[in-house]
Amino acid sequence: MSDVVRLAPSAAAGEAPQLPRNIEAEAAFLGAILIDNRVVEDLPVALTPDHFFEPLHGRIFQQTMALIERNSIATPVTLKPYFEADEAMKAVGGVGYLAQLTGSGAGLIGARDFAKQIFDLALLRELAGVGRVLVENALDTSERVDPQAQIEEAETALYRVAGGEAEMGSVKSFSQASLTALQAAERALNSGGHLSGITTGISSMNAKIGGMHNSDLMILAGRPGMGKTSLATNIAYNAAERWRRDEDDGIPPEKNMGAKVAFFSLEMSADQLATRVLAEQSGVSGEALRMGKISKEQFQQLSRAAQQLQTLPLFIDDTPALTIAGLRTRARRLQRRHGIGLIIVDYLQLLAGSSKSGDNRVQEISEISRGLKTLAKELHVPVMALSQLSRAVEQREDKRPMLSDLRESGSIEQDADMVLFVFREDYYVGSREPKRPMEGDDVKIHAAHEEWAAEMERVFGLAEVIVAKSRHGSTGKIRLHFEAKTTKFSDLADESQAFADYE
Repeated sequence: MSDVVRLAPSAAAGEAPQLPRNIEAEAAFLGAILIDNRVVEDLPVALTPDHFFEPLHGRIFQQTMALIERNSIATPVTLKPYFEADEAMKAVGGVGYLAQLTGSGAGLIGARDFAKQIFDLALLRELAGVGRVLVENALDTSERVDPQAQIEEAETALYRVAGGEAEMGSVKSFSQASLTALQAAERALNSGGHLSGITTGISSMNAKIGGMHNSDLMILAGRPGMGKTSLATNIAYNAAERWRRDEDDGIPPEKNMGAKVAFFSLEMSADQLATRVLAEQSGVSGEALRMGKISKEQFQQLSRAAQQLQTLPLFIDDTPALTIAGLRTRARRLQRRHGIGLIIVDYLQLLAGSSKSGDNRVQEISEISRGLKTLAKELHVPVMALSQLSRAVEQREDKRPMLSDLRESGSIEQDADMVLFVFREDYYVGSREPKRPMEGDDVKIHAAHEEWAAEMERVFGLAEVIVAKSRHGSTGKIRLHFEAKTTKFSDLADESQAFADYE
């Protein structure tokens, strides 16, 4: 078996081409590990058993790693009991083959190079598989063919190959999954006991939801004027700023509590969004900024804020009328080039589905919400999608949103891992202002306005983020402070009022 080598093969006339492989490199690499188990501590790539072309080599590698992970020594002797009944091992002369692997010891010198070659050849085989399927599908000219869907599927497959996450790595053992869960718990412990995901930059939100978790689809919804875009830009800035700060402090990426952010703005242009972020961070009113009604001191504040924002890992895509397929393509590209760790979409209903959904809007929204959830899992990042609410909210006396208020709510509610509603009571109280009393007006008019003013004072500047659905924890309300002038959300000064149950 070890004398069969195929590296960059060429097929003879009439013969099917051989898949790229180098079985001798696999054997030499395994021999190096069995001579010195420490070889696996310094590999340039993350090898799995599926990267080996020869199935027997894959099984030897898997069992070797299992022993090493249990702090046992992996040698031909300790591996012997696991392969005595292995038919493929018998075909190459029995368990004595394990000793043959360590025979020359030459693999120790080039173990890192062998590992890289094994990994690269596995990717080439996977790429060949993608190409074969692509050609077969492209040659299908039946009426049911959807070329755009084929392009999307091909790009998804190519993305997985490019990230080393091809089909070979899609199945995880329970031990791998539990290790990932344990690492998340350790991350939360190290952050002070409340943050296992990416920070929102708002302590009370982090304490309630534990941050934004990888592979989650989060829906942030609210009626117009509630501040959902403002909260999204706050979170985007906070996550990106935390990434920059942790990176400057030398914290490794896997322990960084922030993220590089991709913000897809289908409603506002990039410069309008940048104006909002500038206003939030400089403390200068967005209205004053747009109209140029600012002092020299305020302009200096803006300049300082703009300078800090220049190196912020926040990427804005304001392409209008994006399809869900187009958004996924752009998000993959951004992650490949910049290592994006958080995606925000403003807002879901402005995305378009495929042409197949036709005029069926509910079906189109279902396709979009499924696509966003798939994107979150595929890129292993949190995706926050903003969403509109139906006008049913305005017909109720209590204007607090409910899950049924989500536009085309069935699929959105089903696909989302977390649903957050933004609610500001002062918006509605402000709109109910009675007639301003004039001198000589009836005492009832004065009393009505005083009653309204007292109620307005009670709710002014208060906002609620209602956690209506959470797969990771409890539902409830988070009370925040909202500064309307700069559209900035922050923690309440009195933390004892920050939480309430949600019913």
